[in-house]
Amino acid sequence: VLSLCCEACKKVIFHVPSELEADTLVGRVDLKECLQSAEFISSSDGNFKVLEDGSVYTTSALSLSAEKKTFTILLKDIQEQVQKKIHVSLVEEEKKTLKTRHARDTILKRTKRRWGPIPSVMIENSLGPFPLQIQQVQSDTAQNYTIYYSASGPGIDQDPKGLFYIERETGNIFATRAVDREQYPSFQIICFATTPDGYSPEVPLVHTIRIEDDNDNAPYFTQDLFEFCVPENSRPGVVVGKVVAEDRDEPYTLHTTLKYRIVSQNPPITPAFSLHGDTGVISVLLPQLDRELVPSYTLLVEVRDMAGQPFGLCTTGTVVIKIEDTNDNAPSFKQIQYETRVEENRVSVEILRVSVVDLDEPGSPGSGAVYEIIRGNDDQAFEITTDKNTNEGILCVVKGLDYETAKQRVLVIGVNNEAPYLLAPHSQQLSQSTCSVTVHVLDVDEGPVFKPCLLRLDVKECEDIGTAIGRYVAEDPETGNSEGIRYRIPPGQCNWINIDDKSGEVRTVRVLDRDIAEMRRGQCNITVLAIDRNGKTGTGTIQVCIVPGNKNFPRIAQTDYIMCRDRKPICLTAQDGDEAPYSAPFVYRITDRNLASMWKLTPHDDNSWYLAPKGDIPFGVYEIPVSVMDNGGKVGENTVRVNLCDCVTPTECDGRSRQLSGGNVTLGLWAILAMILGSLLLLLILITICGCCGAGVMHRQVTDDCANHNLIISNTEAPGEEVMDHNIIPLQNTCDQGGYGVKTGEQQTFEMVKGRGHTLESVKGVGHQTLGSVKEGGGQPMMDTCRYSYSEWHNFTHPRLGEKVHLCRQDEEQKHSEDYLLSYNYEGKGSLAGSVGCCSDQHEEEALDFLDQLEPKFRTLAETCIKR
Repeated sequence: VLSLCCEACKKVIFHVPSELEADTLVGRVDLKECLQSAEFISSSDGNFKVLEDGSVYTTSALSLSAEKKTFTILLKDIQEQVQKKIHVSLVEEEKKTLKTRHARDTILKRTKRRWGPIPSVMIENSLGPFPLQIQQVQSDTAQNYTIYYSASGPGIDQDPKGLFYIERETGNIFATRAVDREQYPSFQIICFATTPDGYSPEVPLVHTIRIEDDNDNAPYFTQDLFEFCVPENSRPGVVVGKVVAEDRDEPYTLHTTLKYRIVSQNPPITPAFSLHGDTGVISVLLPQLDRELVPSYTLLVEVRDMAGQPFGLCTTGTVVIKIEDTNDNAPSFKQIQYETRVEENRVSVEILRVSVVDLDEPGSPGSGAVYEIIRGNDDQAFEITTDKNTNEGILCVVKGLDYETAKQRVLVIGVNNEAPYLLAPHSQQLSQSTCSVTVHVLDVDEGPVFKPCLLRLDVKECEDIGTAIGRYVAEDPETGNSEGIRYRIPPGQCNWINIDDKSGEVRTVRVLDRDIAEMRRGQCNITVLAIDRNGKTGTGTIQVCIVPGNKNFPRIAQTDYIMCRDRKPICLTAQDGDEAPYSAPFVYRITDRNLASMWKLTPHDDNSWYLAPKGDIPFGVYEIPVSVMDNGGKVGENTVRVNLCDCVTPTECDGRSRQLSGGNVTLGLWAILAMILGSLLLLLILITICGCCGAGVMHRQVTDDCANHNLIISNTEAPGEEVMDHNIIPLQNTCDQGGYGVKTGEQQTFEMVKGRGHTLESVKGVGHQTLGSVKEGGGQPMMDTCRYSYSEWHNFTHPRLGEKVHLCRQDEEQKHSEDYLLSYNYEGKGSLAGSVGCCSDQHEEEALDFLDQLEPKFRTLAETCIKR
């Protein structure tokens, strides 16, 4: 280490490595140059310490974060009151670069081998003689020796000053007194060798002195008293607890190797516990620990060091082991038989106390008694409880006893503990302890007694006032009869019934109706008093229950319906204000025979039936009388109004009927307009036929292009006369391909046939070419009086009218027209479908049933042809 003095007493520079460990010598400062007698030496930086000879050491590991670190050494002479400062700077020494050394550059340098003494040993509590030589240090170049030492151990805060010194001339290190290892386990001595002029040619020597342990400390227990608990009757080997001892001597030596043992046991009986010598664990040894015999044990235990050798140091301690109680003793009654007395009809009265003996610990669940009545208490007239303070059983009467029924009662009472019974080892199971109690019932003069005490009377709803509903009488317990007993109902109760004061007959005083507010619960409890000749009274209770009756007629909740053309069945639901069994299931029936042939009823569930038409009945409004019978046989008459409407949804009717009923049809706005338009069209056709063919022509052929010559301009047409006639029947579909006819009266029929027309008769194969019969000769048509059925009419018209409707929407190029309805003054060149007219020659007005099944495409024309 290079030490430079710049301006003595002012600044010193040390070149040191960048990393310094603790207790590393940094350098040495000549303090005497600044102050000859320095009584106080200190450093301004706690990371450094300065010795009396001026040596500077690090107190902890240090890293030079900067290139230079400075601190100040303060010297004080208290007597002369002089103070000096030395500024110390630490500068990181430059790192040397290694150069490649050639063989010719090899230089051998002679260095002195340094002596490092092994640590010295000093016996703890050594007896001397003192001063005691510990070690000797020598230097070949120095003649004066000084030391600085520090201690490590629990007593480091106590400065061991004056404990060691070194002879300045010889280097011998001496101890001045004995040392306690527990206080100072070791010392570190730093030796300095200097020349007479104060120069230190060598690095200080660090020497360690270890204090060898002496067995001067006896072991001791960590607690003054150890307390443990163990249940009685525990098995051998059960761990009770552990005792712990410590020794302040050097660890892991014989001085701290401890052994435990039990010195004595109180009470001095068979040893009940064992103590593990190495661990200090106490275990059960005796198989029968009985708390009732010995409630606790006191053990005197010893711990000895030197592995238990006789010459080792020892200490004793106390261990108290309490035996915890278990329910190994069953309770037993002090007496086997008891007798007691009680007056009849007394309730909630204590009649007897029984006591038991239990050897278990008092107040514990193992000694707490639980009493029960085993026999003789079938009517639950007695009850027994436990007095927690005395552990006695208290027998009470909770229901009045009857002397006339039983003059005495014999009870058998058993007892158990709150905790379950645990059988002790090597013992037999004990039976439950019981005792018998004889209870004598004392006779007293009693009042009348109702039998039963609660009488239930079921009364049908709406019974007449004064109806007898039952009889409630009481008996005298002494005589066993009802003579001389009068009855009455105290006021302030529900006034549904009264009772005859002599016979006890119960009658109604009001009409019992469950729909009345005060009777909606349907039940009322009435207290009845019975009074004998001596004025003794007895009470009973009559419970009047109103039984629901069949007083309400079943009725259908909704009676107005709209049925569309899909004829979906209607669900009729009935309601009945009565309760079961006088309500559902219901039975429905149509009472009108005519309507019953048109409508049918089918069951759905207990409350609802379905109403549907049997066949294709006409549209219209039907008022159907329906009777509903409930489960009690009561029948309610109802009228269901069904509007059979020609609609898709009920909303289309919009409050107006669209049905056929009695030959009248109510038409809508569009139907009226279509009817007017059709009438005008028919009038135009008649005028055209009359103008073109003459009045005498009854049958002629019409060409395809005559339509334009037969139609007149509509705006010049005068109001025509009514062409509607009751003989004109509605058409279901368009006419067959080839012609149309208009019936203007009852004698003449105009018929135009286009091309090869097919008529009904031609289809039937009878040779006719028109709808009516036409004779071959004379060319004059004659009316045929024959009639056709609906099936013949339908088979004839349906396929041909469908074809005509299809052709109406095509032009001459077989293309669908965008707008095939043209103005009146010009209707085009002609239609491939020909003319659509009346294709029926029927004269019966009543044969109109087929109108109910018209297709949608022909319905508008049919409505037009029907007289409003």
